[in-house]
Amino acid sequence: MVAEVKTLHSESSEIERMETLFRLQREAFARQPYPAAECRLSQMAKVKDMLLSHVDEICDAINKDFGSRSADETKMMEIITSLEGVKYNSKHVRTWMKPEARSIGAMQWPARAWVSQQPLGVVGIIAPWNYPLYLAMGPLLAALAAGNRVMIKMSEFTPHIGSLLQTMLAKYFNEDEVAVINGEADVAAAFSSLAFDHLLFTGSTNVGRHVMRAAANNLTPVTLELGGKSPTIISEKFPMPDAASRIAFGKCFNAGQTCVATDYILCPEQRVEELIDALRAQVSEMYPTILNNPDYTSVVNDRQYARLQKVLADAREKGARIVEINPANEDLSTSRKIPLTLVMNISDDMLIAQEEIFGPLMPVVPFKALDDALQYVNERPRPLALYYFDYNDANSRHVINNTHSGGVSLNDTISHVGVDDMGFGGVGPSGMGRYHGKEGFLTFSNPKSVLRKGRINFTKSSLPPFGRGIHNFLYKLMLK
Repeated sequence: MVAEVKTLHSESSEIERMETLFRLQREAFARQPYPAAECRLSQMAKVKDMLLSHVDEICDAINKDFGSRSADETKMMEIITSLEGVKYNSKHVRTWMKPEARSIGAMQWPARAWVSQQPLGVVGIIAPWNYPLYLAMGPLLAALAAGNRVMIKMSEFTPHIGSLLQTMLAKYFNEDEVAVINGEADVAAAFSSLAFDHLLFTGSTNVGRHVMRAAANNLTPVTLELGGKSPTIISEKFPMPDAASRIAFGKCFNAGQTCVATDYILCPEQRVEELIDALRAQVSEMYPTILNNPDYTSVVNDRQYARLQKVLADAREKGARIVEINPANEDLSTSRKIPLTLVMNISDDMLIAQEEIFGPLMPVVPFKALDDALQYVNERPRPLALYYFDYNDANSRHVINNTHSGGVSLNDTISHVGVDDMGFGGVGPSGMGRYHGKEGFLTFSNPKSVLRKGRINFTKSSLPPFGRGIHNFLYKLMLK
């Protein structure tokens, strides 16, 4: 009872702190509504210094949150990608800030028109647990490049990195510039209810619906980075060992806890056993052992582990064939590590066919012809990513043009997320809006349209009372 009271008090205190910070950031933005490029570049340089000065602490904090998280995975997908974001935004921010000239019509002549990208104000970012640093830093950098103040709500499932990030950012930024909020679900609900000028959420589709409802009360525009069941399609002639190595990397990385990881494979029916053999060989080479292997990441917590076990048990009970790739045949029951597990003979009534898996379980669905595979994809909610393995350009164009997804990688998986020069986001149930690159700058900016007239003003000739001159002028315009 005492612990419960303390928790409630802590949550209440964090909500009060959050509301105070929000007010301070709004006031600070009002004093500086258009930060110069030098200010924005200085902020991004601070992010770079912060990351480089705390590499080991970041890896250690995320490892504690997961129970076992590969330090190299953290460096590759959290720290290096964030540093690449700093480099990219810093290189382009001056160009993005320049007003863009626009054309005018005869009715406005003589005049000049342009669009100026204006900072929105205070941006809210709700970061998930699976890549807690990168999915906080990515939108933070875009928002800072656009000239905004930023508040970040970290996931309650990763308290160590949440606490560390709060401490790190406080050393480099005033809290009226950038602030981190930690806390449980009540704090997250209160956070999404603040009247932000833009709110970006990364997480599940179900939670995304709640965030969007809360934001609607304030007419806050939202960017939703969700997920879904991202398919991988293998063509009839693509070399299977190559496909297996690229699929296994994307699926085993972070133990499949990646929003763009392959959710299921569509494989030509005559090649299914070839795929199983190739994946078994590839995974065995990558992870000869699993239990005490620091390269193999754990499922983040008991709740997610239990969910995945339930999904697997449901498939087994309903007749699925299970192929567990556990090279050393280790007993993993004392850990939260789950080996890459292929699931064959799935049916639509199985949980594994209905829910985003978000773990190292991977259904394999056979198909006869490529269009059958495309039909299977198109009959389901639009995914965040789609992967197609084929060196035939005509087939690749056919797949791209006849499916919908947030993004596509051809002959690879997950790597398109790291391309800073492309916007990243979903479509339909997998999300709305884009960030990364210029799209991120635009997401957190108001494209203000400006028309400027000079000393010469032809409007006088258009004022009532209207005479034959204006009638002839309008007639000529309509005939153009």
